[in-house]
Formats: sequence, structure tokens, C-alpha cells
Amino acid sequence: MIVFDLRCGAGHVFEAWFGSSSAYEEQRKQGYVACPHCGDSDVAKAVMAPNVGAKGNRRQDVTPARAADKQPDGDAPPPPEAVKQAMAALAKAQEKALEGSQWVGTAFTDRARAMHHGEEKAAPIHGQASIEDAKALHEEGVAVAPLPFPVVPPDMRN
Repeated sequence: MIVFDLRCGAGHVFEAWFGSSSAYEEQRKQGYVACPHCGDSDVAKAVMAPNVGAKGNRRQDVTPARAADKQPDGDAPPPPEAVKQAMAALAKAQEKALEGSQWVGTAFTDRARAMHHGEEKAAPIHGQASIEDAKALHEEGVAVAPLPFPVVPPDMRN
């Protein structure tokens, strides 16, 4: 296995593992390699620093915080604790947004469309829809958005 730092056309840098360098090239040519941040498949290898250990008697104590201070702004990933806090805040925001919303399950597409056309009283709902159904709703002008975290249906909760 080999790991590469890759950069998409939008400038996002991410890490990906491949069976070999030729496997990376083949997958990239077929469009299988895409940026996990924006989905851009225009990716190329980013400059990587080799991981060469210092001589035993010359090793310095570099903590993650000190290493992050030395990285250039913009390219440094956020520290794991910051990501954890951001994810928790996003989950809390989703929970708050769904407080007054009704779970409608697989009837979401039909109910959202009926509300949009005035056949049903408008109300906040959430449920399940396929990508194709969500795209169709969007094309019809129905305001829908994916939720960042999965929702456990009320009848499946403990």
C-alpha cells in the first residue's frame, strides 16, 4: 500500500491510499479519485514531505500543537479536537432544527411536493428520499436540503 497527498482543483489537500502508484494513475484516469470535501475529480499529487526519522541523538520533541504552528496557514488541517467540537455543534444545530419537524419517512417526496403545490398545508417535515427524488424536487422549485447526520426513525428508537 502507498499513501499520497492529493490536491483538487479547488485547492483542498487530502490523503488517499492505493495498492501501487500505477493503481493511483489508473483510478485517477477513470475518474474514481475525487476530493472528499467538494467532489472534484480533477486531482493531482500534492507535494509531500518524506517521513524520514531524525538520528536518535538529534531527535526533537515535536508535539502536534508545535507541528501545527509550523505549517503554512490554509493548508493545515484543523486539530482533531476542533473537528470534534464542530461536529458536535452541527449535530446540536440539526437536533434543534428538527424539534418542530415531523418525521414522514418514505412519504417525504410526496408530502413535500403536495405542500409545494398547495395540496397540503405547509409544515416542517423530514424523512427519506432518494438522490433522484431530491434532485427532481429541487428542479421543481421545492425547497429541500439534505441533513448532515442520519436521523433514526421514531419507531426504531430504543
